[in-house]
Amino acid sequence: MKYLKDLENLSDKRILLRLDLNVPIKNKKIKDQTRIDKILPIVNYLIKKKCKILIISHVGRPNGKISNELTLKPVCENLGKKINRNISFIEKNIFKLKREDLFNDPKVQIIFLENLRFYKEEEKNDLGFSMHLANLVDIYVNDAFSCSHRDHASVSKITKFLPSYAGLQLETEINALKKVTTEIIKPVTCIIGGSKISSKIGVIKNLIPKFDNIIIVGGMANNVLKYKGNRIGKSIKENNCNSIIEDIFKTAETNTCSIIYPEDVLVGKSMEDKAQAKELNQITDDDFILDIGPKTISKIKDIIEISKTVLWNGPAGYFENPSFANGSYEIANKIIEKNKKKLIYSIVGGGDTIAVLNQINAINNFDFVSTAGGAFLEYLEGKELPGIKALN
Repeated sequence: MKYLKDLENLSDKRILLRLDLNVPIKNKKIKDQTRIDKILPIVNYLIKKKCKILIISHVGRPNGKISNELTLKPVCENLGKKINRNISFIEKNIFKLKREDLFNDPKVQIIFLENLRFYKEEEKNDLGFSMHLANLVDIYVNDAFSCSHRDHASVSKITKFLPSYAGLQLETEINALKKVTTEIIKPVTCIIGGSKISSKIGVIKNLIPKFDNIIIVGGMANNVLKYKGNRIGKSIKENNCNSIIEDIFKTAETNTCSIIYPEDVLVGKSMEDKAQAKELNQITDDDFILDIGPKTISKIKDIIEISKTVLWNGPAGYFENPSFANGSYEIANKIIEKNKKKLIYSIVGGGDTIAVLNQINAINNFDFVSTAGGAFLEYLEGKELPGIKALN
């Protein structure tokens, strides 16, 4: 893979910069600026290199149609304020744009194009659309790891027509993920949660041969508890999962990987209830399992204590109710405790896990926090991402 930072002379070069700016927007107001903040290093880097920057991205799912609610204009304006620069926003149909239309004003170093998904050709990985974008610039840079699992025109096909490089954030993300896939320092532990075990089975099975411990928490742990013969009351569960769980345990046994699941839990009679700690044999038919219990927390903390690498994807409980957030907070604080002593390498991914960390202002206390979502999980599954393959 070729990296942007290896290029020396970028002065006056036109850079097509693919970013992930798929931020939540309501009434043309940005609700979460995390993804905008993450792209500031690459934008400032290219400004210093005196490049001409053509930013492309998407927001939402307009399905190839123009939507005023999904315009990137608010994102463009927000970015301009953050870097204190005048950014030119072009709403004109991309197919009508010509190379000579761009960067005619010497005061404009950055141009921002409208939502790529307003064009059906983007998601169809259309050759002509890619070629047209390529004709506007000199070099392509992908700094959108979170979009790199998409076989789209601006992610993969575009590389056929331009010298193409990985951006700063993409390089950082891949280097971080190598530490839980190919360059692991053991003992290594994965803490994995979420509501559906079927959606994480690919990740779990790919990690088992490489990991010492897989700790299953959250809603998906309920399926494991039920499989093991425990009552789970009215708790969230997924149907027809016994074969999946059996496969997990068999694979773990042949690879000497320990599968850990709750030994005790916190329950409520509703999602809004106060927490009550229970042993597994005390769960009743009207209970909702909503967090891990104190014995389970203690066991997880002991495992983290002896681990040198930890990957965390998915909260331990229904953290939206503070009564059931303790398990997630205890996990976070234990990892942070070791991180501060530089005794562990920690990677966190997943929107809900990040939300937990934001609640306790801990987002900066981990070695790497991924906002990549689907791309993050597919990489951990061992899948080849089209956007990454295209850069090799």
